Amino acid sequence: MTNIILCGGSGTRLWPISRTLMPKQFVKLFNDNSLFQLTVERNAKVCDAQFIVSNQDQYFLALDQLEALEKTNNKYLLEPVGRNTAPAIALACMALPEDELVLVTPSDHLIKDEVSYATVIEKASVLALEDNLVTFGITPDFAETGFGYIEANGSDVKAFHEKPDAVTAQGYVDAGNYYWNSGMFMFKAGLFLEELKKYSPEIYETSLKALESQKQNDMIRISLEDMMRIPEDSIDYAVMEKSTKVKVVPSNIAWSDVGSFDALYEEMPHDEDGNTVNEHHISIDSKNNLVYSQDKTIATIDIEDLIIIESGDALLISKKGSSQKVKQVVAQLKNSNSELHNIHQTVHRPWGTYTILEDTPGYKIKRIVVKPGKRLSLQKHYHRNEHWIVVSGTATVTVGEETKLIRPNESTYIKMGEVHRLSNEGKISVVLIEAQVGEYTGEDDIVRLDDDFKRKS
Repeated sequence: MTNIILCGGSGTRLWPISRTLMPKQFVKLFNDNSLFQLTVERNAKVCDAQFIVSNQDQYFLALDQLEALEKTNNKYLLEPVGRNTAPAIALACMALPEDELVLVTPSDHLIKDEVSYATVIEKASVLALEDNLVTFGITPDFAETGFGYIEANGSDVKAFHEKPDAVTAQGYVDAGNYYWNSGMFMFKAGLFLEELKKYSPEIYETSLKALESQKQNDMIRISLEDMMRIPEDSIDYAVMEKSTKVKVVPSNIAWSDVGSFDALYEEMPHDEDGNTVNEHHISIDSKNNLVYSQDKTIATIDIEDLIIIESGDALLISKKGSSQKVKQVVAQLKNSNSELHNIHQTVHRPWGTYTILEDTPGYKIKRIVVKPGKRLSLQKHYHRNEHWIVVSGTATVTVGEETKLIRPNESTYIKMGEVHRLSNEGKISVVLIEAQVGEYTGEDDIVRLDDDFKRKS
């Protein structure tokens, strides 16, 4: 059985912790593990292989975190742009044998009762092997209005229902045969494709053409042109709500989609006053607060029921119960052309990371870390000069036709327009400070001439 892990979400309801280029599934919130890592570890106990479906910008986050788990034998399908879950699952299934049993899971859900989880996986596999499309219905704890519901008659699905109002949701819970729609599925790859072809033939045909134009190996990269030809739709609308072969497995597995800070508060450890545990928090007579900080000390005095999130470049303060409104903040940031919804101060790249220390009109200062054996693209800039000062490690620097080693406390200078490259041929990370000086220091002022990671911009 193969676990298809869907990693495409941006998780902006957890801004400013989660950003487009570092979404919540990759943020290490639980004992230095991310939701993605917990998903991989949990499903590796019941599946033989992982198939990661990811946005191409998040591939290297997944790769790094899988290497940290020592799980390196994986398949990847990289999307240049998301077209929702039906195309993502279709493309993955087309790259697998028809009779392969697949467990489709989001990468950003938390499941704490793994004993019960193993039991429902076993029940689902029996139904899936009998040529059914199986969905997992979460036994509801309360009348949640933020989830869709599955109406069931035993293991048969009677209907899927959209997110209800409070009165309707309470009626669903009272009825006892309604479940939260988890977004997890199990079926044979070939059966899903047969049903997709029957009920959403355009998605099937365009997905097939997109896959056929790519080389079949452990990493499949779909082109932007092919991806944009595929209609955008969810697996629920495209297949599950139309098929007559759908079954549901009721699942009481201590599940959460961690879809808001209120949900996150419930899942994190608390101190004796009900505050989330954080080494950077000093609490004076404060109770029942979610306080999160990676670096800065936060002191609270005589406050209750607040959400306080500090991320270095942004601070969020909200009443508990109102955290769903975070998406309105993100919308305003997008409208103002801010990058705060998109990137953190520390940005992950396939070769390492960079952290923005100062960003002022006319200059920008970064801390750059290059992992052993990695190198940046061969590139040039039209609007800035760069100064590099090595702090630790030994950097191999190419500027024009010259290549030289730069050691700690040594520096080099790259003029505007000069072709250059930074490599780490050593055994330890190279750490350097980069000072950019010029009329424009945006990240899009990069012309890549050669890149180990096939990036074009």
